[in-house]
Amino acid sequence: MSNMSTSRKTSSSRFIDQARIFVKAGDGGDGAVAFRREKFVPRGGPDGGDGGRGGDVLLRAEPGLRTLVDCVLRHRYEAPNGKRGGSKRRRGADGEDLIIRVPAGTMVYADEDGALLADLTAAGQVLLAAKGGKGGRGNSRFATPTHRTPRFAESGDAGQARWLRLELRILADVGVIGLPNAGKSTLISRLSAARPKIASYPFTTLSPTLGVVRADEERSFVLADMPGLIEGAHSGQGLGHDFLRHIERTRLLVHMLDISLPERDPLSDLETVNRELRLHRSWLAEMPQIIALNKIDLPEAKEALPQVKEQLENQSQKIIPISALGGEGLEALVKAIVSKLEEAKEDEAVSEGEEMLIDAAPGAPLEVRQTAEGVFLVKGEEVERQARMLDPENREAMTYLHRRLGRMGVLQRLVALGAKRGDRIVVAGRELEYKG
Repeated sequence: MSNMSTSRKTSSSRFIDQARIFVKAGDGGDGAVAFRREKFVPRGGPDGGDGGRGGDVLLRAEPGLRTLVDCVLRHRYEAPNGKRGGSKRRRGADGEDLIIRVPAGTMVYADEDGALLADLTAAGQVLLAAKGGKGGRGNSRFATPTHRTPRFAESGDAGQARWLRLELRILADVGVIGLPNAGKSTLISRLSAARPKIASYPFTTLSPTLGVVRADEERSFVLADMPGLIEGAHSGQGLGHDFLRHIERTRLLVHMLDISLPERDPLSDLETVNRELRLHRSWLAEMPQIIALNKIDLPEAKEALPQVKEQLENQSQKIIPISALGGEGLEALVKAIVSKLEEAKEDEAVSEGEEMLIDAAPGAPLEVRQTAEGVFLVKGEEVERQARMLDPENREAMTYLHRRLGRMGVLQRLVALGAKRGDRIVVAGRELEYKG
């Protein structure tokens, strides 16, 4: 093993792969109602400035992170609000964006319905998780030739708020699988600088361990020690789904079999684990595998090796006898892994470092309907945002909103639904009267 050097340990001391967080974008700042003092200009003329935009909440995939522990320790994230507009048409300051750093490989779900919002597989990918509210327009923006002294402005729009569920699926080139005590942790400790807990009882490994294996000066790969699988793992037995999902990210599996136990049948052990993979995701059992026959340094394994190799002859996977503890066969195993990875390299679809912004907050379409009580409800992101930003107690503001509904096509839809003069229209809690 002289041609292989080790790298620093890449696993976190506290591996957390699930978290639930609340994100709240900043509210937009209110627009200002102000008038300048100027001779021969009615009321001095409007000069209220716009409010600033509220800060967005962004999730960014970082290459150096390996755990979601930060999102467990802190589960509420709120971006700053925009500032209020001022006189002399001064615009309020925007709220700063809040960036939440997560590991590459994090899947982000909407907590309310379980919808997948983004799969942040590459470092540099950014998810717009909650969009900041728009700043309200100052009264100077509403002046027209026929209405030169508007006495209203918009309030800042509320920033989006939502609960998110984060699920980390580790990004590794190779996953080491097998029944408990097959020698997986020992293997990764020999090939890399990772130091998992190792003992002679089942379920020593309670979390995946990552290690970087350097085959030579130019080639290296990330190896993940997956916790032991048992029969029924696909349905939650043992560690179950907690770690089966991590295998989905790998490109190659090293399947370790302990052949030192006379009472165990290696073929049966191989099928047990493959069956669990197949029942979890049918395509997992079809992934490329290298079968590592472990513990050949023990007399019992040496004696069983010829027979086991004969039994496995009909397997399409490459078979390599090794001793994870003693080091025998490890160089051949690394060479086989590198060869298999290079075969699959052309299938890679994600490039590291690609800058990408994913918007998880698409606007809701416009909807107009009549209730059993005869009230017309108007829904839609843009129209509701406009209604929320205007003061329902200000008559001028509500008149302006009525005109806006006309320009947005709402009044045409009301006509098509049979609306009559005097009917009630409700938009984002604001009640208007249809004027026909």
